[in-house]
Amino acid sequence: MNTARTVTVIPATLNLFTNTPKMSQNKRKVAAYARVSTDNEEQLSSYAAQVDYYTRYIKSKTEWDFVDIYTDEGITATNTKKRDGFKRMVKDALDGKIDLIVTKSVSRFARNTVDTLTTVRKLKEKGIEVYFEKENIYTLDSKGELLITIMSSLAQEESRSISENTTWGQRKRFADGKVSLPYKKFLGYERGEDGIPQIVEKEAKIVRLIYRLFLEGRTTNGIATHLTRLKVPTPAGKEKWTTSTIKSILTNEKYKGDALLQKSYTVDFLTKKKKKNEGEVPQYYVENSHEAIISPEVFDMVQYEFEKRKGRVQSGANCFSSKIVCGDCGRFYGSKIWHSNDKYRKIIWRCNAKFKNKEKCRTPHVTEQQIKEAFVKTVNSMIENKEQVIKDCKELILELTDVTLIEEKEIKLQGERSVLYNSMKELIEQNSRSKIDQVK
Repeated sequence: MNTARTVTVIPATLNLFTNTPKMSQNKRKVAAYARVSTDNEEQLSSYAAQVDYYTRYIKSKTEWDFVDIYTDEGITATNTKKRDGFKRMVKDALDGKIDLIVTKSVSRFARNTVDTLTTVRKLKEKGIEVYFEKENIYTLDSKGELLITIMSSLAQEESRSISENTTWGQRKRFADGKVSLPYKKFLGYERGEDGIPQIVEKEAKIVRLIYRLFLEGRTTNGIATHLTRLKVPTPAGKEKWTTSTIKSILTNEKYKGDALLQKSYTVDFLTKKKKKNEGEVPQYYVENSHEAIISPEVFDMVQYEFEKRKGRVQSGANCFSSKIVCGDCGRFYGSKIWHSNDKYRKIIWRCNAKFKNKEKCRTPHVTEQQIKEAFVKTVNSMIENKEQVIKDCKELILELTDVTLIEEKEIKLQGERSVLYNSMKELIEQNSRSKIDQVK
């Protein structure tokens, strides 16, 4: 005789996700996350409202224990890399300080589907729940992940649409020639009442100094060191100047009153990664878009000087740098230190490319003392014969600026053009009055 099988159900006593007793009366540790993506006044009021609302909301629940309000102000949500408040909240949650996170909506949490799901799953593994109030989604619910995937995808597409509209608006402004500068980090200009950049004279003096020092022979590194020593703040308000900052000022066409627009563009709206525009999207060059700090002539001289200095080591530490030329290869002499750590230490100058060619240059090295003596001797020679030197210079200037032959040639060409014009006019009149052989 078979005995009937008996099955006894033993109810679960622990929560599947949190591992806490189901009948436990312990309060849940609850925090909220609030974010706005821009820093304009309207959004900031929304941000303050979110913080106030969730503080009151959590504290009103007797079964909840208020932890904190984690916030990110004026930061986009397309990825979580730069959101310090968000990252701090996730860390605290994983450290056991939070049981439940309350936020306004999926789009407030993140507009990147991958980031949303990755974060939610990471928290879910530790039994931490996220509640999206607008969509009424609890992530520990069986339907939670499916709904989050759908809502996150919609939010991501919304972000794509916003990005494309913003990009279109920017390019339309570029095409219209409207110039806007990053004024907080741009030396010499501030936003004018009409939206056009206007000069800040105190800062403009620094810009002019940088251009003058460069044309006087200083290197970008030498100028940076000089400004740092003078305790002049950088465009970003820092104390130490860098060569890259000096170079960007010396090569930026906006200082001569023009503007090249769309120098870079955003490659991916999710990562916000920017790339230098190398022809992938249109650029727009606006001449005389605003008042210039540097004259076009001075700006062009600086660009020419940059080209001239390419391919050679330039130093502003010594007055003889880039002044002595090798008679064999045409490269510049540079200073070298011999016996730097003993009593025979001395500075010599030799061709920078002496040992770089197949055959080393035959030019000898010279000491700094020899250079100084030669320089003084040459200067004294010029002083002794200054009348002749001045006379020669004047004759050279007259020779180079004499345009008599060019003017004579121009007059001759104008005469020939006048004769040709009259002949053509006469032929046209004849052709209009009577039939003429067109071949001849």
